[in-house]
Amino acid sequence: TFSYLASCGTMELNDGNLQTLTEFMRKTLDPDPSVRRPAEKFLESVEGNQNYPILLLTLLEKSQDNVIRVCAAVTFKNYIKRNWRIIEDEPNKISDPDRTTIKANIVNLMLSSPEQIQKQLSDAISIIGREDFPQKWPDLLTEMVTRFQSGDFHIINGVLRTAHSLFKRYRHEFKSNELWLEIKLVLDTFANPLTELFKATIELCQTHATDINALKILFSSLTLISKLFYSLNFQDLPELFEDNMETWMSNFHNLLTLDNKLLQTDDEEEAGLLELLKSQICDNAALYAQKYDEEFQPYLPRFVTAIWNLLVSTGQEVKYDLLVSNAIQFLASVCERPHYKHLFEDQNTLTSICEKVIVPNMEFRSADEEAFEDNSEEYIRRDLEGSDIDTRRRAACDLVRGLCKFFEGPVTAIFSGYVNSMLGEYAKNPGVNWKHKDAAIYLVTSLASKAQTAKHGITQANELVNLTEFFVNHILTDLKSQNVNEFPVLKADAIKYVMIFRSQLPKEQLLQAVPLLVAHLQAESTVEHTYAAHALERLFTMRGPNNSTLITPAEMAPFTEQLLNNLFKALALPGSSENEYIMKAIMRSFSLLQEAIVSYIPTLIGQLTHKLLLVSRNPSKPHFNHYLFESLCLSIRITCKANTTTVGSFEEALFPVFTEILQNDVQEFVPYVFQVMSLLLEIHTSSIPNSYMALFPHLLQPVLWERTGNIPPLVRLLQAYLEKGGATIASSAADKIPGLLGVFQKLIASKANDHQGFYLMNSIIEHMPTESIVQYRKQIFILLFQRLQSSKTTKFIKSFMVFINLYGVKYGAIALQEIFDSIQPKMFGMVLEKIVIPEVQKVSGPVEKKICAVGITKILTECPAMIDTEYTKLWTPLLQALIGLFELPEDDSIPDDEHFIDIEDTPGYQTAFSQLAFAGKKEHDPIGDVVSNPKILLAQSLHKLSTACPGRVPSMLSTSLNAEALQYLQGYLQAASVQLV
Repeated sequence: TFSYLASCGTMELNDGNLQTLTEFMRKTLDPDPSVRRPAEKFLESVEGNQNYPILLLTLLEKSQDNVIRVCAAVTFKNYIKRNWRIIEDEPNKISDPDRTTIKANIVNLMLSSPEQIQKQLSDAISIIGREDFPQKWPDLLTEMVTRFQSGDFHIINGVLRTAHSLFKRYRHEFKSNELWLEIKLVLDTFANPLTELFKATIELCQTHATDINALKILFSSLTLISKLFYSLNFQDLPELFEDNMETWMSNFHNLLTLDNKLLQTDDEEEAGLLELLKSQICDNAALYAQKYDEEFQPYLPRFVTAIWNLLVSTGQEVKYDLLVSNAIQFLASVCERPHYKHLFEDQNTLTSICEKVIVPNMEFRSADEEAFEDNSEEYIRRDLEGSDIDTRRRAACDLVRGLCKFFEGPVTAIFSGYVNSMLGEYAKNPGVNWKHKDAAIYLVTSLASKAQTAKHGITQANELVNLTEFFVNHILTDLKSQNVNEFPVLKADAIKYVMIFRSQLPKEQLLQAVPLLVAHLQAESTVEHTYAAHALERLFTMRGPNNSTLITPAEMAPFTEQLLNNLFKALALPGSSENEYIMKAIMRSFSLLQEAIVSYIPTLIGQLTHKLLLVSRNPSKPHFNHYLFESLCLSIRITCKANTTTVGSFEEALFPVFTEILQNDVQEFVPYVFQVMSLLLEIHTSSIPNSYMALFPHLLQPVLWERTGNIPPLVRLLQAYLEKGGATIASSAADKIPGLLGVFQKLIASKANDHQGFYLMNSIIEHMPTESIVQYRKQIFILLFQRLQSSKTTKFIKSFMVFINLYGVKYGAIALQEIFDSIQPKMFGMVLEKIVIPEVQKVSGPVEKKICAVGITKILTECPAMIDTEYTKLWTPLLQALIGLFELPEDDSIPDDEHFIDIEDTPGYQTAFSQLAFAGKKEHDPIGDVVSNPKILLAQSLHKLSTACPGRVPSMLSTSLNAEALQYLQGYLQAASVQLV
């Protein structure tokens, strides 16, 4: 079956194929990678075949084995996720008949499947809907809405769940006419049935008030209906909801105050249906209070009362976290709106909020302590990365910030009292009362921070809080304690304080903190050593005067060895073998310290390579892997800058691992490997080493070029091959030149990658010996013209212009004119008239402009056809266009120094191709120092031309060059001290 299935473009819908797929599915669940990987590869190889998705749907509907059904559902959803969107230039893997069949059957199938499968298919529908609804799938909604009539809540909830995943993007889409039209269509079809369903469901809840199983289903419906309410009301207040506000709001209010004993759960961790519903209603009320305050005004006071009562009466258990945080968020959004200010003005109200809502929800609970110790990754994600949106602490923090908007003075005063008494309690008995200090630090942080960014920490602070004094009296003492493992939570708090307020604290205190942070890298607690690594990394990216780093390598000198030792030792601590914060700190330390790390690299490179080998066998942490490759690049660049001959020792260390990665086709790592290899090859000064030449044929394999993520690094690697070994390729691998041109042909045909094709071609022109490519030249130009005729984009034209000018610089203007005119008579004139003259000012980038300037100068002054044929009429317009290119304002924004770049900030960061900042390629200027100033070159070349045919040049200038351009030209001639004759 293997070869047959994979080779034919259609898979028959028969039992044999269902059986084959079932076998491979079962293998994809095998824990042993040698069984699992080939099975995954096989499924990937057949997913382009017609009927493949239909076979999956058949399996998930009819298979006898439940595991296979679920596996088929997940595989189907991921297949849809990868392939449904049609991307220009990329193969469309799902045939039209399959698309039609899927859309015709998926809703029914989803509604009749068990819940586990229903969820997967519901997701698939929303992915398809994201692309096809409403234009290409107009009957989706009507098909769903009619199911509301079925009265079967398994079906109704399937519809609601799907509608929710379809509409929730309305919460974060930018306004656009297209979006409004779609929402209007949805409202016309959906809003009324939804309102009726809401009313009917509320009634059924009363009818079945004592039937626990019915209530469970009905309450999950109500929660989904409330989520849909939020999505459909997010962009604007729809008329239908405004007209039915009484129905919605009074029922929401009743549900908030409802306390049905049957729905209470004993589970302390998992939120029950009642909590989930009330949480969503708090969100809905906050949305209306923020966005539609006038219309909502009549309902607001009763919601404030209901939500306040809810907050005061709800326990500290984890299952209430979402509810409490949404309820607090409601208060936070109300208290910062000017016309609700009066509700909070009274001192007693403020005190009561502080005492009953804020302080209790800032406490460090036993559940937090468990997460800190046993689930550190989740704790860090919530506490550090701000994904703690649904934590009580974050919500209480936001409420403090909201209240400070109008009542900063009184609120700060009330809390200062609490902070002092908490610190007092701690001082009496630290061992028992350490949680009081934790809450105090949290309170100070939430009071002090007004505005914050990831790059700089807190950027605006409350003037009423003395951050430096608090640091000296309460934070430094914890950092200085000799035992790094005592009170790990307070240590983590102290480290976080330094990190958050880094822009507020004076430099000498930060320098005082550095060695203490380095010591905390050895703490046993994962949270503690992770925070230490993160804090150091953030301190190292702070800017000092004149765009250098605030902390200099010289100031780090006393701690350098300890820093590097402890960072690498931290990777060996349990739970941190792939800790992305530690790896990022290693990268940033290398980048900060520069040549100070050279003596340590021989030891460290072994550890980095070993780590690479381990993670490449099962890559699971994309950020960790990215920083690992960045650190390798820094090791190479910094060491080889000091001594280029060391490049060989890096190749010896890295090539065995790289070979294994390429042979096992570890997709995530292949683009990284190509970038590091480019960096290594570019460092070589003499000819290209044999180890690289052995790999060359493999780089041209079409399968490598099918993955878009491989294209930028592969092109760069081939450019390095051409630059270092153009002659070697011509002499010992000439049979590979057609393959190289095949890559160019593939790239040039794609709108997304045509510029990469030109990078490659420009390197071929510049570095390959002329005789080795002479027979292909005409074909290259014909390919470019075909592309110009089929789709002419600005990007293509800019690249095309640079290419033809580089060709002229390399082979001479006559050769350029002759090759054009050999394809078709008068073609050269057409290119000048239709492309070069009108478009040359669009060329951007100093090197690109220089190539065009030198190329056009050659056309003007070294091409006889321009002076004495029908092309002569183009001479002055071309000169005018060139002067325009010189005199246009230049984009002189300086890119950020790579040391300060965060991968999350770089636009090119995605898993497919992650550009390594530290594998940075220097901009290459093919013309180099031969021409330092193209304006002077133009003046000298015109002078030379005018001496060869006296009188011609001035007369062409005086008849048709405009005055402004003439004036600029006079300036160039003067600067070059030449005249025209």
